[in-house]
Amino acid sequence: MNVREKYLKNTKRIVVKVGSSTLITEDGSLDLYRIEEIVRQICYLQNQGKSVVLVTSGAIGVGFLKLGLKTKPKDICEKQAAAAIGQGILLNTYEKIFSEHNKIVAQILLTKNDLDIVDNYTNAQNTFTALLKRGVIPIVNENDAVAVEEIKFGDNDTLSALIAKTIHADLLILLSDIDGLYSSDPQSDKDAKLINCVPEITKDIEECSKGSHSNIGTGGMYTKIKAAKIAVSSGISMIIANGSQDGVIEDIVSNKEVGTFFEAKK
Repeated sequence: MNVREKYLKNTKRIVVKVGSSTLITEDGSLDLYRIEEIVRQICYLQNQGKSVVLVTSGAIGVGFLKLGLKTKPKDICEKQAAAAIGQGILLNTYEKIFSEHNKIVAQILLTKNDLDIVDNYTNAQNTFTALLKRGVIPIVNENDAVAVEEIKFGDNDTLSALIAKTIHADLLILLSDIDGLYSSDPQSDKDAKLINCVPEITKDIEECSKGSHSNIGTGGMYTKIKAAKIAVSSGISMIIANGSQDGVIEDIVSNKEVGTFFEAKK
C-alpha cells in the first residue's frame, strides 16, 4: 500500500476547488469543455457514494471581462461590480451542466465573518450538512459582491481549506494551471522537478512556493501552501493537480501518482 492509498482508501467527503485559470480561456470566456469535464468527474464521485463540495473561482474573472476591462480591476467597487455580474453567469453555467447529469446544486456565498463568528459558523455548517445529506452539491464562492477587505478570505485556496475543515472533509483537491508543487519555479528554471509527496510542510517547501501568479486568478502556489497548512493540521489530506488534465479527479481518487500530495496529520 502506497502513501496515497493509505490516506485516501476510505475517503468519503471531498472538497474540490477550481481556480480561475482553469475555468477561463485566454480570450476571457468560460471554458465550457473544461467545466463540463470537471462537472462530469464530480458527478462520478457522487455516484460512487461520496459527498462533494465545489469551491469555484472565476466570478470576478468572468465579470471584469464582460465589463470590457483587459485586466482584473484593483478598485474594490469595480471588483464587486464584476463579481455581481460573474456570479450569476458562473452559477447558471454550473446549474445547467449539473442538471444534465440529474444533479441538484446550491449556491453558497461566504465572507470571513461567516466562518469566524461562532453562530454564523454553526449555521453554515448546518446548511452544508443538510445539503449533503440530501445529495445536493454545494457550489461555494467568496461573496465578493459585498465583501470588503476586512471580511475577505483573500483567496479561494484558503476558503476551500476552511470549508474542508468546516464539513470535516477527508480530502481537499486544488485544481490549478500547474501540475503541482515544483522544487523551483518551472517557468524560470528548466531543472525544476515536481514534488510528488509532502509528508511535512517545512521552510524548504514554503520556499518552493514563491512566485507563479496569474492575470486571471488571485493567488499562486503560496496561497496553496497556506491552504495545505490549514488542511493537514485539521487531519485532511490535500492534493494540488492540473485542472486542465482530463480525468484528473478520477485519477486522484484511484490513487494514481498525479499532482502533489500533502499528508494529513493525525
